Amino acid sequence: MNHPAQPHQDATGGDVANNSDDADAGAGEGDHEDAGREGASHPRARIRSFVVRAGRMGTGQIKALAELGPRFVLPFKAEPLDFEATFGRKAPVVFEIGFGMGGPTAQIARTLADHDFIGCEVHEPGVGALLKLIGEQEIPNIRIFQHDAVEVLDGMIPTGSLAGVHIYFPDPWHKKRHNKRRLVQPQFVAKLVRHLAPGGYLHLATDWEPYAQQMLEVLSADPDLVNTSARADGYSDKPDYRPLTKFEHRGLKLGHGVWDLVFRRKADAPGA
Repeated sequence: MNHPAQPHQDATGGDVANNSDDADAGAGEGDHEDAGREGASHPRARIRSFVVRAGRMGTGQIKALAELGPRFVLPFKAEPLDFEATFGRKAPVVFEIGFGMGGPTAQIARTLADHDFIGCEVHEPGVGALLKLIGEQEIPNIRIFQHDAVEVLDGMIPTGSLAGVHIYFPDPWHKKRHNKRRLVQPQFVAKLVRHLAPGGYLHLATDWEPYAQQMLEVLSADPDLVNTSARADGYSDKPDYRPLTKFEHRGLKLGHGVWDLVFRRKADAPGA
């Protein structure tokens, strides 16, 4: 896929452009095509889920932040979040890291209306874009943290509480010397697994094959995860709930690949 056209999530400390599509509406670099960020682990540094990038705010995004931010953007507090009180109902909760411009996030939340979604995105234009979609499409089951996803996980998400985790098109850090900055590393995956409920799933997607191979290797090595795919290559068919982003669709037409991985936490995993 044409990475320059779609930001990806980073892994060292700021916001990066994800890959979702504002244009479609979608994760920092990771709108999953738009403007998100994610975090990878860095030597001698704590794991962070993003890399900061500057970005312009449109009028609609500014208005959405002002009018809808107080309701849908949650403040970071180092205390467990009460999901039921936050959403006003009891439902499975899915945590997304780096939603970019929020398009796919909004569409998934509408498709899986019986689930609640918490998205982390440090890129303010992306937050504004998703809020705009929430208002236009009247989507009640999304809440947002404009904060480092790792700190949110550590400080606010109870262990064993999540039905799923989505990480779409994180920054691949193409250069070999930068591979250590990738978000999907054993230490970070182990952290995610601890926050999954028994049977909870981890869904990753990337359009960079070397990163897909690393993701598969890391997830397969985690003793508390099991691959849901029956395919010989270990990758999953794209779940129906995940929409194609604009750039992903363009890349597929050009013959570029996209790899989905869906693993579940074992019911008998320690702490489950």
